[in-house]
Amino acid sequence: MGRFCTGVTVVACGTAASTEAMTANSMTSVSLDPLLLLVSVRTAGRLHQRLRDGGTFSVSVLSEEQQHLSVLFSRQDRPRGAEAFDRLGSCAGASEDALAAEALAAFECGVEATYPGGDHTLVLGRVTAVHQGRAGRKPLVFYTSGYARLADNVSVPAFGRPREVESTHA
Repeated sequence: MGRFCTGVTVVACGTAASTEAMTANSMTSVSLDPLLLLVSVRTAGRLHQRLRDGGTFSVSVLSEEQQHLSVLFSRQDRPRGAEAFDRLGSCAGASEDALAAEALAAFECGVEATYPGGDHTLVLGRVTAVHQGRAGRKPLVFYTSGYARLADNVSVPAFGRPREVESTHA
């Protein structure tokens, strides 16, 4: 799965003394009407039960300048409570869930449904608010177990006609 390039987010529940947050690169848009997104949370993780219990959460999309937040909230000993809230920039949305200050975008969500998925739970969130960050910054990108950078002014050729590819599967 490391060969699949992803953006990086911080998923958070609670505000101030109740903040719990984690780094996640498993976020995806599911539907535009209604606006739904999906995050995948490890069942043995600290955030798991709070998301399964329902309620609200936030997803902050990180920029390259926020790599330190990605590293911090991916650790087992990551901060929680007031320290986590402070490290995220002491910012909360209307739902009172912590948001990463200066994120490229942030989504406030209500838990719509949860689904078992192996050692993870898939959490479907109904977006209740969208916050757009300052334009012109690049997203934090994760690829092959490390951070990557997007190049500037790269021209991508249009796809040509598909060609037959011999399968390597039995």
